[in-house]
Amino acid sequence: MTRTKLGMCVSLLVALSSGVAGAQVKTATGLVKGKPVDGGTTVYFGVPYAAPPVGDLRWKAPQPPQKWDGVRDASQTPAACMQPKVFDDINFAKVSEDCLTLNVWVPAKAKKAPVMVWIHGGGFAAGGGDEPRHNGEAFAKKGVVLVTINYRLGVFGFFAHPDLTKESPSHASGNYGLLDQVAALKWVKANIAGFGGDPSNVTIFGESAGSFSVSALVATPLAKGLFQKAIGESGAFFTLTERSMPLAAAEQQGATFATSAQADSLASLRAKSAQDVMDAAVKAKAQFWPVVDGYVFPKPVPAIYAAGEQNHVPLLAGWNADEIRMAVTLNPNKPTVQSFTENAKKQFGDHADAVVKAYGVSSDADAFEAAASLGSDTFIGYGTWKWIETHLATGKSPVYRYSFDRKIPVPEGNAVMGRPATAADIGARHAGEIEYVFGSLALSLPKTPWTDEDRKLSDEMTSYWANFARTGDPNGPGLPAWPKYTADSRRVMHLDVAVKDAPEANRERYEALDAYAKDKAAAPPPASSR
Repeated sequence: MTRTKLGMCVSLLVALSSGVAGAQVKTATGLVKGKPVDGGTTVYFGVPYAAPPVGDLRWKAPQPPQKWDGVRDASQTPAACMQPKVFDDINFAKVSEDCLTLNVWVPAKAKKAPVMVWIHGGGFAAGGGDEPRHNGEAFAKKGVVLVTINYRLGVFGFFAHPDLTKESPSHASGNYGLLDQVAALKWVKANIAGFGGDPSNVTIFGESAGSFSVSALVATPLAKGLFQKAIGESGAFFTLTERSMPLAAAEQQGATFATSAQADSLASLRAKSAQDVMDAAVKAKAQFWPVVDGYVFPKPVPAIYAAGEQNHVPLLAGWNADEIRMAVTLNPNKPTVQSFTENAKKQFGDHADAVVKAYGVSSDADAFEAAASLGSDTFIGYGTWKWIETHLATGKSPVYRYSFDRKIPVPEGNAVMGRPATAADIGARHAGEIEYVFGSLALSLPKTPWTDEDRKLSDEMTSYWANFARTGDPNGPGLPAWPKYTADSRRVMHLDVAVKDAPEANRERYEALDAYAKDKAAAPPPASSR
């Protein structure tokens, strides 16, 4: 062998074993070659973590990916999972049923680097791992191997049916999207060392449905040992009214959908094109959501946490101060004391007086702000609060809580719901923290008039998240101190132009909502649903 060829072989072996940026990486199923990006980072797009869930594999647990020969080109963004147009700001060049892939951003000279796995939001109906706002370069520059994943959505991810349950070895159906997430984490555990990541130091994090997913993965025994830390941004399976159906109810819903889709068997449903199945779900206005199936969830998620049976990992979680404020501020019908009180009685019954008191409604101006806060709390805030509180009470690991407060700048002439909207109208909106966390302000919303204050806050948040992934503690040099959230000292980190911690505020709101939720959960179901 010539000296030149020997040198090439040595270089290749070094690259394959260390995850050097720009190199080919060996996975369990074959070689992949990524795309060099800024700062010595390499991104690997569209790496399969499971077999395409098509044909007979539609509505089955994810299967191992097939091996390939040669080197797989991982330089192009993959197809997102099948989804209808749900959100104006989520767009993909291509959607496909063949979508169980992930993307990996690798820092230069990565070696046993902390790993973060991002689970996108979108109501379990839309979204994808390679949205522009999920760009992993900022995390890679802070020494993190960043993974984003696709998972099955909507009718493809959460369709339950009696015949699916019957054919399943686990005697369950309906949680394929969550099983995909578990499969992706298993892929990370088996393969991430080749990219320079540490498989024993993995943090899962997500927003909205992705945060719901994080709360689920912390709960399910199927994910035990696949990650060591968790971050939740706005969402958890602790809602005022339980949205996750028992398996029997989900099966009934699935059978009704199959009839509406003119399919008399699983074989005929699986024979339909992905587009036809999705169109049938849109036409039927069917909503598909995770199921209490006895397998992924041996019992409802809140019950798992209440019993202390969740995976005991450090948790960093919070939500945004104005999740859906705009639904009130941009509504021409402004709340009054009378309308707020009447609506509270309709929604909360015997608990209405306590809720009105907790939200401090004594004037029409109060009612306006209270309605904006209550809408955000019932949408996301309460459920995330309850998750944090329960994990704190029954868990065995540190908890850190935040509130994202930045009133996000909006472009001049911005319109929402057909009306002009200002930063004050929208505030710290739902999903607005994502660009800050990922350091992707200019990449995802280039027309927004970002300021140096926004860029500073973004860098601080990326650092907090990366520090937590590295050690289980968000604190680090140059950052304001972030205290633990404990039963003795409930301190909340407020992420805004000025980052600072403060005692928990508005606890009486969540306790009033919690009292209502407990009574509702204890009440017998209506006769029609028994």
